[in-house]
Amino acid sequence: MSSVILIPARYQSSRYPGKPLVPLKGATGAAKPLIQRSVEAARRVSGVSGVFVTTDDERIANACTALGVGVIITSPECRNGTERCAEALASLHEPDLVINFQGDALLTPPGFVEALIARMERDKDALVATPAMRLRSDEVRQLQAEEAAGRIGGTSVVTDDQSQALYFSKRLIPHFPAGSLNEGLSPVRLHVGVYAYRPEALKLYAATPVSELETLEGLEQLRFLVAGIKVAVVDVETPPFVLRELNNPEDVAPIERALAEAGLE
Repeated sequence: MSSVILIPARYQSSRYPGKPLVPLKGATGAAKPLIQRSVEAARRVSGVSGVFVTTDDERIANACTALGVGVIITSPECRNGTERCAEALASLHEPDLVINFQGDALLTPPGFVEALIARMERDKDALVATPAMRLRSDEVRQLQAEEAAGRIGGTSVVTDDQSQALYFSKRLIPHFPAGSLNEGLSPVRLHVGVYAYRPEALKLYAATPVSELETLEGLEQLRFLVAGIKVAVVDVETPPFVLRELNNPEDVAPIERALAEAGLE
């Protein structure tokens, strides 16, 4: 199958304005803007025919042009990355799969995306796939502390026995009773914000109204579930470093530690 990676990026993030251009230090101490690190992470994925950034912001477009990465300009009316990918589809040469590699997913191992592509190759009925991994118990405790402080630290997911998503939430789900965090790995599965779509899934998404749950949770993928479109969840191996997205200014320091631990320059 032909697969194209799109990296949606917008400047006016409600939680962290301008975050695609925020500099982040790597293992050598050199700083690179978030969008550059996300592009480099996407380029490490094997088996894809191209990597493009989709944005409506001239500052981001100029930064990407300087990096030598293609840019697809999309409307400022796009409400999320999936809508941006759906609009960008018209500018692509009929790919079999579109990968939404979110602009703050700089720590995503290439194997996560390759696992999504493999799942979609095996399961011809799957319209959407996304990865999830078990969280370490100490990571869950950290997320609990962030929830208590009013910050969003990640998205969790629960599935059925066929690995189809039942629900995604910015709260920690499912409920875990006392003693559940005594082991190294917890019962909580962190949703990694990367998606593989067939083109028809993007067309269905663009034609589906925004749901109340999508608005309440602030999670674009819930539009698929509310519309009855199954989302396949691919379990991936928890990496040795903390996998974290840039959602808040407080995330910069732990992300820079993870970049160092992962040996990313």
